[in-house]
Amino acid sequence: MTQELYLPPTPQILQWLAGGQLANRLVRSLRLLVLIDKLYSVKTDWADKIPTAFTYSQLRDRLFAYRHPKSDRLNAQQIAVQCGDLQCICHQTFSEIVFEQNFQQNEAQWLEQIILLTGINKEELQKVLQERPFATVHRSIRDDLKQLIQLGWLHQAGQGKYQYLAREELPLLPTQLEADSSLPKLTSLPSLSHLSEQQTWELLRVLESITFVQPNLSSIIEKLWEQIADNSPSGTLHQQDPQQRIFLHLDYILSPQMQDCVDNYQEQIEQLWYKPPGGVVQFEYWIAATESKVKITVYPVCLHYVRRAKYLSAYGIDPDGNIAWHNYRLDRIAGDRLKVLAWGDPLVPQELKQMWHTGSLPTPEYIAGELKAAWGFNFYFKKELLILRFPVDFAKWYVDNTTRHSTFQAVLHDQLPQLIVKNIPNEQEREQLLKIVSQCPTEDAYYIAWIRTGDINVLMRLREWRPNGEVIAPLSIRYQMRAEAEQEFKNYQALLG
Repeated sequence: MTQELYLPPTPQILQWLAGGQLANRLVRSLRLLVLIDKLYSVKTDWADKIPTAFTYSQLRDRLFAYRHPKSDRLNAQQIAVQCGDLQCICHQTFSEIVFEQNFQQNEAQWLEQIILLTGINKEELQKVLQERPFATVHRSIRDDLKQLIQLGWLHQAGQGKYQYLAREELPLLPTQLEADSSLPKLTSLPSLSHLSEQQTWELLRVLESITFVQPNLSSIIEKLWEQIADNSPSGTLHQQDPQQRIFLHLDYILSPQMQDCVDNYQEQIEQLWYKPPGGVVQFEYWIAATESKVKITVYPVCLHYVRRAKYLSAYGIDPDGNIAWHNYRLDRIAGDRLKVLAWGDPLVPQELKQMWHTGSLPTPEYIAGELKAAWGFNFYFKKELLILRFPVDFAKWYVDNTTRHSTFQAVLHDQLPQLIVKNIPNEQEREQLLKIVSQCPTEDAYYIAWIRTGDINVLMRLREWRPNGEVIAPLSIRYQMRAEAEQEFKNYQALLG
């Protein structure tokens, strides 16, 4: 019915079965592993005693001793008391199953790895080792079988029935996943053979232009080169390539050596995401303003390419020593590699450990929502209303019908007072803005958006609109734009003498 399968209760495999939540599911993950071992290992006779499609009662009678209570009305304590067979699996402790049965794990090493993975202290772990995983109600075992269906170890074979899988249908074990690479393979994209030679050339050049964003694109590029050679009449590349007429100009100013470092950081982070249970990264980070390094310990959430650099959005100990969000430029990380910390490592901040235990770690979806809420890459900055004024002719050619952010939109001059009253809570600032707006030409073009105040990317866009664009709100940015313009005037005034 099945081929032999060896699935030892190593901390890594238990963590894998627990879906990365081993601290909360340690006992259950061992039950799942034992059930898998019983069902698929040739060391047992289950394959001969239980039909391919079986019911819970058939599994129950093989799993437990003959005198084990079969009633669904008994609680776990009553079941343990009423089962008089000390050889029944319900009397075996967690420790006995892992260290004294056929699995025979190295106890000291196993305990050390579990503590690192879960953050459970030694005293709590000793209590878990004395628990009896199978001294539980039958409903729990039924739920375990449902979980095995979800994990791909069994099939649902009708109402109340479960079915074995063929060996080749079973999930890949963590070691197999590692051998097959835990990262999605870009070479597994659909066949490119339907592309014409001209289309292949165009795609090749575009991909080569943006390889620095995703280094794994190199495998696709290699495949495209092979396809061009294979499709050439002589089996070799043409003496003269088709003339390139589409160019991508992207600002990316790293040296080849720094690019290699950034690619290494990116690869490490991606591997951490695709290898449960993930973890925390630690690195030294250059602060440009002070030209000094600080130690950063954070949970990595997602990567961005913004303007001229790659950034890691992460939550943890930020450059100011606070537990907070921050965007880190990968090219400002010091060192060749990131230090990866397991969840049980004492260097992991307690707040992050707690979030991991409760399954409440930050997600990319949260960042996407914050980016959508306001214009600006620094999604953790304060959100404020932006009001802009442009001459109509300038707006027609450089602002209208362009996409800046989902909140960026044109408004009429008559709408501004109501918007200010509704969205500016500070009374003094509100009165100043109402006075400024009352003096602005009604025929000009006005725009509003929600922005992250102080975000450098927003500020750079506002600077690029000078001198045609006027920032009305927020007042803090209005004053900043004025101070910069005055400084520019002084600079040019000195040149003119």
